[in-house]
Amino acid sequence: MLLIPLIWAAREIGSSAPVHSLPRTAQGPEVNAASKVCEVASPTTSFSIPYLAQAPELNTDPRSATWSRAASAWIEKDCTHQIDYPKLKTEVRGFWTDSDLYLLFICPYSELNLWLPADNGKDRLKLWDRDVVEFFLGDDWTDIKHYREFEIAPTGDWVDLAIDLNKERYEADWNSGWQRQGRIDETNHVWYAAARVPLNAVSNLPVKAGTRWRANLYRIDGLGEDPQRHFMCWQPTCVVNRDPNHVPEHFGTLSFTR
Repeated sequence: MLLIPLIWAAREIGSSAPVHSLPRTAQGPEVNAASKVCEVASPTTSFSIPYLAQAPELNTDPRSATWSRAASAWIEKDCTHQIDYPKLKTEVRGFWTDSDLYLLFICPYSELNLWLPADNGKDRLKLWDRDVVEFFLGDDWTDIKHYREFEIAPTGDWVDLAIDLNKERYEADWNSGWQRQGRIDETNHVWYAAARVPLNAVSNLPVKAGTRWRANLYRIDGLGEDPQRHFMCWQPTCVVNRDPNHVPEHFGTLSFTR
């Protein structure tokens, strides 16, 4: 999440506070003023995920039976300028059951940028200042500024947030009841993040084949200050001088299928 660090430093877990939208640049070292900004095509990207009748145990092993029937999407571009990051190309696998959404992020890396020591017994803010994957989910196609945010770091540290941009507030004390895991494979330079999110944490409506949610998938990677890091989106948001992640008008679609 890219809500300005100075703002978050003043917050406490369990509180609500204004969400400010101040200009910031998070475009990576390759971007300069002459770069062409992308345009969002309509319809935006769609990720269709299959239904599984049984709810398996969550794990971070992509070779396990848990993920054998999952569909895949890919995160490989800069959020704003369509820069390719082939060495960081991230696979996201997904499926759903009667009760939960399952996602697995498979993240190649060269160097890790971590908050240490790990502290995954409770919400940890400021994960977005280090390596992290994020996904935003919302079921309301009218009030698009109301959605949920989930983040997982390689260490398994996490945070879940209820976002309402209409009120310029987040709810850090909101608890989705999700399960999540992180794992680092140092030998192969890949880290994994797995999530099992209760469907009713995102929507009060029953989820069935044909249900569509607004969604975007993200990865933040790299050492140094923000201009040297990599900010990647599954659905490019194509904005400048603002947070490139919280752009709900440019989210993609998560489609539930049979």
